[in-house]
Amino acid sequence: MTLVPPLEDFLFGIDPFYAYLILFLGSLVEGESVVLTAGFLSYTGKLSFPLIVAISFSATVFADQVSFFIGRHYGTRIIDRFPSLHKPSEKAFRLLHKYNILFIMGFRFVYGVRIISPIIIGASGITIKRFIILNLISGLFWAVVSCGAGYTLGYFFADTIKAVFAKLHHYQVVFFTGVGVVAALVITFKYLRYKKEKARAEALHPQDADKKDSDPS
Repeated sequence: MTLVPPLEDFLFGIDPFYAYLILFLGSLVEGESVVLTAGFLSYTGKLSFPLIVAISFSATVFADQVSFFIGRHYGTRIIDRFPSLHKPSEKAFRLLHKYNILFIMGFRFVYGVRIISPIIIGASGITIKRFIILNLISGLFWAVVSCGAGYTLGYFFADTIKAVFAKLHHYQVVFFTGVGVVAALVITFKYLRYKKEKARAEALHPQDADKKDSDPS
């Protein structure tokens, strides 16, 4: 008796409803790996290609529109509150200033600034109407390209991927354990780095820390 079902059974046997749900949730945070997998499954006939494009498009446009409005009203406060956002926000500001519309159209493909970018764009003062139009166009482009890449992956490597999953069956417990350990280490590292950056920021701006301590709320 195995502790978990074979990887190939999970991937190719997943109920389409849950696959579409996972795709929607993954697309909310620009999860290319999820969208690529959905594109691959559409090649195998498990999922509908037009539907995965529509779902990923809707999710990414919705998420980035919400982030834009958050940035428009609370952008600078959010960035100041979290030191870990300083570097990616500076990079996003620099790219936005240099490339403007091109950056707005392509930030989903820029690693390291994908999530923070719509917040930065919202804080930059761009009009709501302009961002909505660009968001719709770029979101559709991202969805088609990402889903299409997964479909193409299936076209060339479907049999190879299935064979690899079948061979991993005997090692999946070790695999999932390793993934869990790595995830725990990454989370711990990010938390410690956040604490370190927060302490450094408070040391550079002790008056801000004093205000927080004295705030009755």
